Amino acid sequence: MTESVPLDSTSTDAWKQLAGIADHFEPDLRGWFDADASRASTYTFQAADLTVDLSKSLLTEEVLGLLLQLAKDADVAGRYEAMIAGEHINVTEDRAVLHTALRRPKDGEGLVPPLGFVVDGEDIDAQVHKTLDKVFTFAEKVRSGEWVGVTGKRIETVVNIGIGGSDLGPVMVYEALKPYVQAGIQCRFVSNIDPSDIYEKTADLDPETTLFIVASKTFGTLETLTNARLARQWLWERLGASGAISDSEDDRTNAVAKHFVAVSTALDKVAAFGIDPENAFGFWDWVGGRYSVDSAIGTSVVIAIGPDNWRDFLAGFHAIDEHMRTTPLERNVPVLMGLLNVWYTNFLGAQSHAVLPYAQYLHRFPAYLQQLTMESNGKSVRWDGSPVTSDTGEIFWGEPGTNGQHAFYQLIHQGTRLIPADFIAVANPAHPLKDNTGDGHAVKPGQDVHDLFMANFFAQTKALAFGKTADEVRAEGTAEAVVPARVFTGNKPTTSILAPALTPSVVGQLIALYEHIVFTEGTIWGIDSFDQWGVELGKQLALQVTPAVAGDADALASQDASTKSLIAAYLALRGA
Repeated sequence: MTESVPLDSTSTDAWKQLAGIADHFEPDLRGWFDADASRASTYTFQAADLTVDLSKSLLTEEVLGLLLQLAKDADVAGRYEAMIAGEHINVTEDRAVLHTALRRPKDGEGLVPPLGFVVDGEDIDAQVHKTLDKVFTFAEKVRSGEWVGVTGKRIETVVNIGIGGSDLGPVMVYEALKPYVQAGIQCRFVSNIDPSDIYEKTADLDPETTLFIVASKTFGTLETLTNARLARQWLWERLGASGAISDSEDDRTNAVAKHFVAVSTALDKVAAFGIDPENAFGFWDWVGGRYSVDSAIGTSVVIAIGPDNWRDFLAGFHAIDEHMRTTPLERNVPVLMGLLNVWYTNFLGAQSHAVLPYAQYLHRFPAYLQQLTMESNGKSVRWDGSPVTSDTGEIFWGEPGTNGQHAFYQLIHQGTRLIPADFIAVANPAHPLKDNTGDGHAVKPGQDVHDLFMANFFAQTKALAFGKTADEVRAEGTAEAVVPARVFTGNKPTTSILAPALTPSVVGQLIALYEHIVFTEGTIWGIDSFDQWGVELGKQLALQVTPAVAGDADALASQDASTKSLIAAYLALRGA
């Protein structure tokens, strides 16, 4: 069982020794590599298909030993075992945390816990695979053309309507796996309640070939249900304008039944909306939204890439889950990366963390990680309700590849802030191309463009680690007055993650890797990484403010002075 009172990690000897080291810590990556020819191999690890190089981290043998001791003191391994066994480690909501159960193989042998394990009276594996089979059956109907719209035409566009974890996960994975999408099917994603979002996503669509997936566990999320109603209105208007349906209640009901499905457990609300409850795919309270992409929330992507590729995707998650469960802390990649983040955040003063995918298809991965990391670990109380005893969380951000180099890398290289960065790349691109002309100088005719791209990946981590000294700048013939501006101090920490290709399995591995990094950090900090009360207050107040915006004088009068003034200015601009 997990402890009801979390360990105060700041009280441990390991934390105190790390703090003492940090007080006089002077990183020297050049010196460390010169002194240890085996540093790269010592700090390079394998997790499933991911090769992870931590050698350019601000890490010494002494620091690593103390961080590992911190993980042992906090019982990271024991708490992980408690999580996968279904203990209610989400204490503020009194729930199990079982996203790892979403990717357990149907017929796996030697699983821990064993197949058919029961939590709160329910057979978890049976529930998961019953729902998964239902999603697969539906996806195959859409992919094959067996499922048709109200006029008998096959579905060509799937529009996922959700927000938060019901949007960020599916859109990221869809973008990452576009080379696997079946020809003739595309997905679009609507999340923002700004009417421009759903307008732009539907403006050029044919209603006869469009399928909407409304993803909301409770079928009550304000943004999602508003957009769902707008989508239903759009469907009725467009089908009516073309003569495909009449304005009768029966025709409208039939149109919704053919063009809408739901990911929800609120079957009564689903039915009231007009969706056949048989076409609703459920998930469970033990799946947090930001951990749900591998549940029925991913139905849109299952349709796009097919059940076989989805199985590979789930297998990638499971491979990292097993790595996390079975690998000793000293070689456990998610644990090591989580501990490094604690080192940077709590001892070296880092406040943000860059994720830099050198793979264009991962362009939404940093945004996905923003919710996963900051909603999980942006907490100021521990899981027993007591105040935290250290800083928690990091600000995650990033952009893909060379785009970032021409934007914010300046700050990372020569700014005054410590910004650890994760570089992610694949060896084999989906679309290998050659520049057959070249530029006559650096780029020779026949240049493999992915090699050119990867040269930037390798060069950036090298530059960040080792920099350029004043003497090296002078040796290039630089005028003395300009030398200081061209010095790179180096010692900027990076992690390099290299995969064979961006396959469904590798995408699953990357997601699970960061899930368990978050878990490791949360355990060290003693916080509940699986609730998200911080998103609630603004949503509640929005409901209270809505009448004021709609012209209710009493509701407007009850607002604070600033809000009242802003609403008045808004109404004036609207001509109200």
